[in-house]
Amino acid sequence: MSLLEAAHGIVNASAPLPWLVVSGQPTEAQLAALQVAGVRNVIDLREPMEPRPFDEPAEAAALALEYTNTPIISGALDDDTMASVLTALRRAKGTPTLLHCNSANRTGGPLIAFLMMEEGIDEATAVSTAMRGGLRSVELMEWATEYADRNAAP
Repeated sequence: MSLLEAAHGIVNASAPLPWLVVSGQPTEAQLAALQVAGVRNVIDLREPMEPRPFDEPAEAAALALEYTNTPIISGALDDDTMASVLTALRRAKGTPTLLHCNSANRTGGPLIAFLMMEEGIDEATAVSTAMRGGLRSVELMEWATEYADRNAAP
């Protein structure tokens, strides 16, 4: 079963890279299906206090998944937050990984920056990829593209 097949039913699930699934909040059963399909890392962009259907850090630990929580908060988007998410994605690169928030909107910003900076994908394609995966926020898009432009290799 492919990673994307395992993510069936998760809101806005997409696989922008062969090793990466971006999506909204999975259920316990969906997280377990992703683990069976090979996912080893979960990068959660939700604030720890956001309502959730289950204790995701505990469930990830029970499934032997590496769990990272790097909240993205609208109105408080900064370089440190982007750098934290990009560090987690770089560490996970090539290993099946789930990057999620509640609806996949917040995954779009770091995804754009990662695609541009790490994968060499042009801005228009990176933005389009993120939008197909759930990005709806102009604020997140601008944050990502400006970060990638400022931090591009010379």
